[in-house]
Amino acid sequence: MSEFKKNTYALVTGGSSGIGLAMVHQLAKKGYNICIVSNDQDRLTRIKQEIPEKYSVKCLTIYLDLTQDDAVQKIHDFCRTNELIIEVLVNNAGFLIAEPFLKVPQEKAVALLKLQTLTPTLLCQTMAKEMVERGKGYILNVSSSSAYMPYPLISLYGPTKSYVLNFSRAIRHELYSKNIHVSCILPGAVDTELLNLSPANRKLGRRLGIIHSPDFIAQKGLEIMFKNKAKTVPGILNKLSLGFLKFIPGFVLRKLYTKIVNSNLKVI
Repeated sequence: MSEFKKNTYALVTGGSSGIGLAMVHQLAKKGYNICIVSNDQDRLTRIKQEIPEKYSVKCLTIYLDLTQDDAVQKIHDFCRTNELIIEVLVNNAGFLIAEPFLKVPQEKAVALLKLQTLTPTLLCQTMAKEMVERGKGYILNVSSSSAYMPYPLISLYGPTKSYVLNFSRAIRHELYSKNIHVSCILPGAVDTELLNLSPANRKLGRRLGIIHSPDFIAQKGLEIMFKNKAKTVPGILNKLSLGFLKFIPGFVLRKLYTKIVNSNLKVI
């Protein structure tokens, strides 16, 4: 390992599975030491062993619930204690709520809002300050194509992803002249545990280009980040469909919502 990379780390939230784990592998392959934040202790233990063996880089883990009020401070303290230079920040952690707004427990709503808006915002601020001091840094925020889709049943999830997109755009302009690359990726359906689809449907979705692998999404996200591009919507079908989905009339959405609720269909 070169002296330059000795204490240079990529910090990935939600890095123990799905897109986050794919990001971890691809960043480690590029030579970055890895620091993963996740609330899945078992997976963190396994990955902490796997990454150094496979890529000859260091891998540190932080077992933490990112909805805690002091989560960002705990991460910062950990990085300072271990003298980590965070050159890459990937804000990926999140979860999906797909149910009627009035039925969402308030504690679950608060957790989503913290995890997908407050925590990444404060992490960006905290890590970007140190990146600016060093004159270099990369930030990748993971949004979603639902950022453009104010639809029922994702009335909390979609708007938080809209925030991530617009926040990324805003700080990109502020940090551009300071050699800090801020990018945002907006994936559509991704073949992770979140979808909860049958193997046959997952295979069909991937063959049709409707569902993408975590590796594909990670590759596209890191690509635009290192090239200092503002954002990307991975996949041709996703790009085309967004132009249509944004303009679906309200009465169509209301009828669809009524049909789903009355028939007890699951969104995912």
